[in-house]
Amino acid sequence: MPSPEDDLPDVRDGLTRLERVILYELHQAQQASGGDRRVPTAMIYGRVCEHLPVSVPRFQRALQRLTGRGWG
Repeated sequence: MPSPEDDLPDVRDGLTRLERVILYELHQAQQASGGDRRVPTAMIYGRVCEHLPVSVPRFQRALQRLTGRGWG
């Protein structure tokens, strides 16, 4: 179950815990694939779920905030 603190932005950079984990795992996946910039969203989601319990809609909203792009 997510903690209420997970949704509070960090005062240093404004990122939530979920957003920070997404960026970390995205970077790790890019490094593992030889620096390829394109990493499947499902791969990132799976890696993030190893750290935090997160639903697909919540993950998508966080990813959308980070990328600034809408879905569909």
